[in-house]
Amino acid sequence: MKNTIDISVSINGKEFEDSVIPRMTLLDFLRDKARLTGTHTGCEHGVCGACSVIFDGDPVRSCSLLAVQANGKSVMTVEGLTNADGTPGIIQEAFQDAHAMQCGYCTSGMLVSAHALLERNDRPSLEDIKEAIGGNICRCTGYVQIIEAIQLAATRLREVSG
Repeated sequence: MKNTIDISVSINGKEFEDSVIPRMTLLDFLRDKARLTGTHTGCEHGVCGACSVIFDGDPVRSCSLLAVQANGKSVMTVEGLTNADGTPGIIQEAFQDAHAMQCGYCTSGMLVSAHALLERNDRPSLEDIKEAIGGNICRCTGYVQIIEAIQLAATRLREVSG
């Protein structure tokens, strides 16, 4: 009897292949197998947003998906938001410039949620931003700066795209 399943997942544009136990979460696969630790473990119940990733184009909680569900799929983690040379991307720089991180635990999930929003809406309203990050808990109450960072990132992304 085979206790593992072979999977192949495109993570940040690179193929990762490994054998996993059927009950391994996508979060654990990302952190333990792919060694991408930017995605944080939080509540492990899908409510805090610290483990948010982009899964086939949509933001999801990686603790709520099994790794086997990602077989043949595409995943973008917070590491995938950097520039090609590894320097911070526009959204990450906006978070730095707006001081939108305090303890930093929620930051990866906030960045991923902001990316998902700005991919589909380059002029988000305040309500759009609140809706997009509504599933991400910031225990340090940095929401004002996080909202400002997303607004700043939207402006900068529009400037770059012309």
